[in-house]
Amino acid sequence: MAFELSLPARGTTVRTSPGTTVPDGAALLVPVASGEDGIEVPVTALAPSGLLEALVAVGAKGAAGEVTRLLIDGSLVIAFGLGDASGIDDEAVRRAAGAAARALNNVEHAAVSTEFGAGPVVQGLLLGGYVYAGLKSTADVRDEDSDAETPQTTKITVIGADEAEHDAAVIVAESVNLARDLVNTPANYLYPESYAGVMREVAQTAGLDIEVLDETQLEQQGFGGILSVGRGSTRPPRLVHLTWAPAGASTKVALVGKGITFDTGGISLKPASGMEDMISDMGGSAAQLAVIAAAARLELPVRVDAWLPLAENMPSGAATRPGDVITHYGGITSEVINTDAEGRLVLADAIARACEDAPSYLIETATLTGAQLVALGKRTAGVMGSDEFRDFVAESGRNVGEQAWAMPLLEEQEEELTSPIADIRNTHNARTGGMLFAGLYLSRFVPEDIEWAHIDVAGPAWNGGSPHGYTPKRATGAPVRTIVEALTRLAEKQ
Repeated sequence: MAFELSLPARGTTVRTSPGTTVPDGAALLVPVASGEDGIEVPVTALAPSGLLEALVAVGAKGAAGEVTRLLIDGSLVIAFGLGDASGIDDEAVRRAAGAAARALNNVEHAAVSTEFGAGPVVQGLLLGGYVYAGLKSTADVRDEDSDAETPQTTKITVIGADEAEHDAAVIVAESVNLARDLVNTPANYLYPESYAGVMREVAQTAGLDIEVLDETQLEQQGFGGILSVGRGSTRPPRLVHLTWAPAGASTKVALVGKGITFDTGGISLKPASGMEDMISDMGGSAAQLAVIAAAARLELPVRVDAWLPLAENMPSGAATRPGDVITHYGGITSEVINTDAEGRLVLADAIARACEDAPSYLIETATLTGAQLVALGKRTAGVMGSDEFRDFVAESGRNVGEQAWAMPLLEEQEEELTSPIADIRNTHNARTGGMLFAGLYLSRFVPEDIEWAHIDVAGPAWNGGSPHGYTPKRATGAPVRTIVEALTRLAEKQ
């Protein structure tokens, strides 16, 4: 059940299905590894006789990311490298399968076996085979690193896969690709009103309840943070509430995700260079939409409520000014020092509203601070919040290959959070600890009795470089798999 959206869509280059036999004429996808004495071919059902000798003859090493195409006895064999034979784990398999998916040009059918696990193989293939088609004037989807046309979708038979494991892996991968689609969509197509419309489509497909608050309702109910950020745009903000409520669920989880559909910085205008990438500033909301859809499709026995604030941060005569004081949902006042620190303003409103329903846990994610990249780089998310639950969420990310690191909330920043004219202020004057200050700001809106985690994915949600492993250029879909893993583990605990 792929998501069909009224938006520019991706080019899907891989589809998988479980099977027991290799289709006639199918290419054989075979994992190989790098051992102490050279390339190794692990024991796999599809490795043909003579493969090792052929690989040695062409100088293949079995290194991570290496893909070698060979013709053996009339069959196309695509050997994909797992890297060090002594360190093969699920993430190595996912990355290797992702690299293989990008090498399937002109391959109509293929087969792969599951000695290393159906889940990692299927996820790697579907995630690595993602290409965003966008709005090119031709109908062709083109490879991201060349001018070669991407062929028709490659159909891959996954030999020996348990159907339930295969289908669960497909659901997670499709959900990640949904988030990628949304983040990749230009802001003139995806703005608060149209984005809320897309969420209705997803809700209908996945079987979710949905409520959309428009600017009038936001004003009536006191969502001052969302309104403050959105007031500079001619496209008014929205707050979307989605619900997955299975019968008998005893655990309640609230999800919150930042949905800034384009971020100019507002009056505190960003530099022009690279501003086009600010279509990605709604990555947190895209991830949480994908997560709740995955929870419904996987039939996870936990209640999930997603609160997704959507706004466009623009400069205009109506825009919020530095020095203005706003009143958040629930009554906390905030002095706006920098209008480019807008994500925490919309998130605070959504968090305060989500906590009114007394969830057991709250997970929030956002492309929130450039300081996250300074502290942890482009691929590792920073996780803050309640100590135990923060560590649980970070560990969940590492379990599925989305790197995440637990970070503290600093006592010494408490004084920096205070304002002379409001309860708090949205930025501090220091150049240090910006990611942690943002987390501290959000902590003011979470009651002490709710376990919560904030995931800053400013770097991990967007890949400005070349594809690697199963990660494409541009939108990555992080941290969808982290949060789905956390929900799955919470469901097992109840």
